[in-house]
Amino acid sequence: MTDHTTRLDHVVLWVRDPIAAADFYEKTLGTQPLRITEYTAGTVSFPSVRLNDETILDLAPHSLADRMRMVPGADSSAGHPVNHICLALSPHDFEALRARLEEQAVPVSELSYDSYGARGLARRSFYFGDPDGNIVEARHYE
Repeated sequence: MTDHTTRLDHVVLWVRDPIAAADFYEKTLGTQPLRITEYTAGTVSFPSVRLNDETILDLAPHSLADRMRMVPGADSSAGHPVNHICLALSPHDFEALRARLEEQAVPVSELSYDSYGARGLARRSFYFGDPDGNIVEARHYE
């Protein structure tokens, strides 16, 4: 039986250096880099990182903006601000991520408690920025 539940497939982040961005997400979130070799060889337009079996982050270089033609005005979206993306983690992974970020001297916010999200109230959450200024919220519900 096929599950037809709507799910988040991917988010595209504008980045200055896709290889550096992939490295950042691999080292902090433990994501799996995808299509790095192909991007370096020039056979694909951008690399990605895998968050889980169903979701990836595409790391689009600003130079790709002029080729955005899916809707009128899409070519002016490079650098368009997205407030933040939020990743739900297990309590263990939440703690490990915060520790890795602090070890790497990545600034993190104070902890927030009982923030509303897709699964109700998250027990704890915090925010951090990637090297391109994208803001990421990490949270856990358990």
